[in-house]
Amino acid sequence: MLFVHPLYAEANEADNVGQLHFVDGQGHWQEPALVLDSEFDIQVSGLIADTRLLRSFRNTSDQWREGVFVFPLPEKASVYGLTMKVGERTIEGKIQPRETARQKYEKAKQAGKHAANVEQQRPNLFTARVANIPPGETVSVELKYQQPVRYQAGVFELSLPTTLTPRYMPGAPLQSSSDQWHSGWAVPTTQVADADAISPFTVTARDVARDSHRASIELFIDAGLPLEAVSSPSHQLATSRDGQAVTVRPAEGSILMNRDFVVRWRPLAGREPSAAVFHQSWQGEDYLLAMLVPGQAGTRVLPRELVFVIDTSGSMAGESIRQARRALQAGLQTLTPRDRFNVIQFNSQTHSLFMGPEPASGNNLARARQYVDRLRADGGTEMAPALALALQDFERPDEPSSRVRQVIFITDGAVANEAALFRQIRQQLGDQRLFTVAIGSAPNRHFMREAARWGRGTYTAIQSTSDVNGPLKALFSAMKSPVLTNIRLHWPGQETGVESFPARTGDLFKGEPLLHVARGAPAMGELRVSGRLPGGQDWSKTLDLQQAAPGTGLHRHWAREKIDSLQDEARISGREPDIPLITELAVTHELMSAYTSFVAVDTAPARASETPLASDSLPTLLPAGSASGMLRYPQTATAAPLLIALGLVGLMFSVALVLLQRRVFP
Repeated sequence: MLFVHPLYAEANEADNVGQLHFVDGQGHWQEPALVLDSEFDIQVSGLIADTRLLRSFRNTSDQWREGVFVFPLPEKASVYGLTMKVGERTIEGKIQPRETARQKYEKAKQAGKHAANVEQQRPNLFTARVANIPPGETVSVELKYQQPVRYQAGVFELSLPTTLTPRYMPGAPLQSSSDQWHSGWAVPTTQVADADAISPFTVTARDVARDSHRASIELFIDAGLPLEAVSSPSHQLATSRDGQAVTVRPAEGSILMNRDFVVRWRPLAGREPSAAVFHQSWQGEDYLLAMLVPGQAGTRVLPRELVFVIDTSGSMAGESIRQARRALQAGLQTLTPRDRFNVIQFNSQTHSLFMGPEPASGNNLARARQYVDRLRADGGTEMAPALALALQDFERPDEPSSRVRQVIFITDGAVANEAALFRQIRQQLGDQRLFTVAIGSAPNRHFMREAARWGRGTYTAIQSTSDVNGPLKALFSAMKSPVLTNIRLHWPGQETGVESFPARTGDLFKGEPLLHVARGAPAMGELRVSGRLPGGQDWSKTLDLQQAAPGTGLHRHWAREKIDSLQDEARISGREPDIPLITELAVTHELMSAYTSFVAVDTAPARASETPLASDSLPTLLPAGSASGMLRYPQTATAAPLLIALGLVGLMFSVALVLLQRRVFP
């Protein structure tokens, strides 16, 4: 009987695989209790999208609950407001230094007060905590944030992330893996110190309540110009028009939160914007946002040296690896006999097709196509060695110096050590360009965008295999030659304290706009922009700032760019960022940052101190198209180790009795 006990324990443990259970702070089993509902209301005006996101936590249990939810937001989101709603009561949140906000929340939680706290873990990853949700009741948290609308190759695009791909955590664990429950599936490592805070459990829709993890979305678009078409590569849409304005909703109503919701809109032919200026006056300061789309470059195309890097880690399994293979095959088709190329794949290891870039001959291309077709996804996401190999300088004395070196990085960006990779790109880039292609239904868009920015290239997102051709055609067309280099901007009054961002403007590629925001420049005079065309000719253009249209949220966009600039300077110099200045900027403009958080606390206690409070860490849904191997279920200790020990002791006693019996009764 004792020998069978361990087998029984293992069978019980195996039976629990695939079943979702939540856990309280003491590591006790809990049945799912909180139902999560989300509502997005987005208003697009010109180049800025303003979103009201309402998260509702409904407690279906007979215990008081705390809900903890790790969730993504757009990679350039500026969170500027938080409101908590309990029944008929509304409590406005305040922006405070991060540690102050956390202490205030914990104090309110222990005192039995309704409280909410939202922190930024990454620029596109946040944690919401909601304390003291009464049994059978609902507590809602409303977030307000804005983001710039992306414009490229004549198309506007807005993406709303609803879930995230589990990220790879490189480095050695800082602590031994616990056999007790914890809030995330990962433990801190030497390279990702907050791994436990950014690794929510990932489950399927079958593992949560039927009406949980669903989102209703309404998008109102007023682009300021007539639109030819509104479409989505991710969902079927229902649209209605009122003049130039368009209202967009998912055709199916509420959607599962298992993929990014992406909407694209295209202006009427011939009405594409070539320049736009917006103005806002806020607290006595003038803020200007300018967009300029340079004319098309000449047809001169230089010979290139292209290195294709493809992610074949486990997070790419399923639909993602099929998208990636198709994207890479499309890239190979753009090569000419004048070009050189190589293909590098990486997961836990890095492997390249050739020792270095080789001529794009028919034989080499055929080898590459066969190589790509055989690629499969498995293992970890060790991105740094692949970057080092791709950016390695292969000097060829016999080659012309005019060859353009470009790296195309195809990945879902599911890594947690982004800052270290950005430093590596800057240090190794040299005169090369790095272009990123985001793969999957929920890629890490922050990493993809920033890696391309540090690599002086562009970033492209692909939503599905049917969405490959359009975005990649625009990307490969743009890569043939930059439209504009050595860009300089001069705002009126720049000599007397005008601050504009980004501080360092990279090259512009075909169809890509120049977007600049300034504080302190009056809405009069002209903005002068100059640069150099691919053939070496000088180029310049002026914008009349008196034609600026009214804008909203420009001061927050400027503050976000200023904070990003301060963090960039710290990365480049290898020092800590100016935390007091960043905190001051964030508090002044009421923005969440790495050093500030929102907290809302009710005035009166709702839960008696003797009434227990359970904590639920809500999971995220597995991104659509991902392989089941990416599921991250909660696990806890069972009595199996103890039963195994008892079984072994029992077996030893049994053997001893048998031997003794043989001696006594030979």
